[in-house]
Amino acid sequence: MDHKITIAGLERSLPLCKLNDDIYIAAFVIFGDPELTVAAARELLKLAPDYDYLISAEAKGIPLVHEMARQHGDEKYFLARKAPKLYMTGVFGVEVDSITTAGTQKLYLDTLDAELMHGKRILIVDDVISTGNSLTAIERLVKGAGGHIAGNMAILAEGDAIGRDDITYLEELPLFTPDGKVLE
Repeated sequence: MDHKITIAGLERSLPLCKLNDDIYIAAFVIFGDPELTVAAARELLKLAPDYDYLISAEAKGIPLVHEMARQHGDEKYFLARKAPKLYMTGVFGVEVDSITTAGTQKLYLDTLDAELMHGKRILIVDDVISTGNSLTAIERLVKGAGGHIAGNMAILAEGDAIGRDDITYLEELPLFTPDGKVLE
């Protein structure tokens, strides 16, 4: 089973994956799809508010945040990392539960990046926003660094995220029943 969707003028077929006994989700992965990444970044930038820096969570948001920064001419963007790295000068973190990752995980921000964020307008971008848990975690990181949220953007809004007015997105991604029908 799959779901056909048009994003930024490009048609894609997304395989349906079991989330639990009652709900299937359409798997959207921009890794390995430069055509879609470039097109989605271009369309999101047309809708983007003014910002000083972009941030995304590791890992699926990396191609998008990189391409948006490249197209916009930004010299730097930030990543909320899933684990501290040796090269980080210091870290602070927050916990997050994501529907596509088993169990609770943490997102970390380098303290040098936090210093650069202080007092700046930070635009949060991601590939898909569903429950909003990852988004909330990134917002907590940005606010903890003294940054101001310029906005929240995603290529797709899924499930409850579709009704939110604090997210700008390109397309809606429905949830599905086990037999592949759109969940009402």
